[in-house]
Amino acid sequence: MSLEISNLNAGYDGTPILREVEFTVDDGEIVGIVGRNGVGKTTLLKSIMGLLEPETGRIQYNGEELTGRSPDEHAKRSIGYVPQGRDVFPDLSVEENLLIGESVGDDDETRYEQVYDYFPILEERADQDAGTMSGGQQQMLAIARALVGDPDLLLVDEPSEGVQPSIVQSITEDLKQINDEFGTTILFVEQNLSVIQGLAERCYAIDHGTIVDEITGDAVSERDQLEEYLVV
Repeated sequence: MSLEISNLNAGYDGTPILREVEFTVDDGEIVGIVGRNGVGKTTLLKSIMGLLEPETGRIQYNGEELTGRSPDEHAKRSIGYVPQGRDVFPDLSVEENLLIGESVGDDDETRYEQVYDYFPILEERADQDAGTMSGGQQQMLAIARALVGDPDLLLVDEPSEGVQPSIVQSITEDLKQINDEFGTTILFVEQNLSVIQGLAERCYAIDHGTIVDEITGDAVSERDQLEEYLVV
């Protein structure tokens, strides 16, 4: 078992956001966390990555306790993170952003050249400042930066946000290919139905900070099954 979340409670300034969250992600899986705005999806990924310390509960990865450890310690355990809103370094070039990703982690192996194969536009614009790129190109760069450190587990927050549909489809296909070729475990949060159905092998639905359903097998392709948790 790769990732195990048990009885997780977390929030901000005493306001509870996550309540008794429990789920697992196995090695090599692509699992989606689906839900409306404001239900705790981003808070969940931040907690898993060590950016927000849980109030109670446990986060275990490959049998090792990660609860309360720093993001740097998570990265050294081969966990990559793509935050919501892309969060690239705008005044640095594409290549410089990727080199920062290469320096993260505790493994000599990197995927620096391989990420250019997945995202050739980044190689074409290697000398361009990241802040001058389109939203979709910045999202590609954020994913590439997380991948260049060769993570075993990749956490991705809303990969479709602010990205035009054609690029969203390309990013979805690239993430599936990365999973197929490298066995990278992917946990992502999303509201875009086409991304969820095109990427996830199974999903957990979250509402009011609690996991309320697990959607597996053919049910992932059923629009009504997912829209129940996405439509306001």
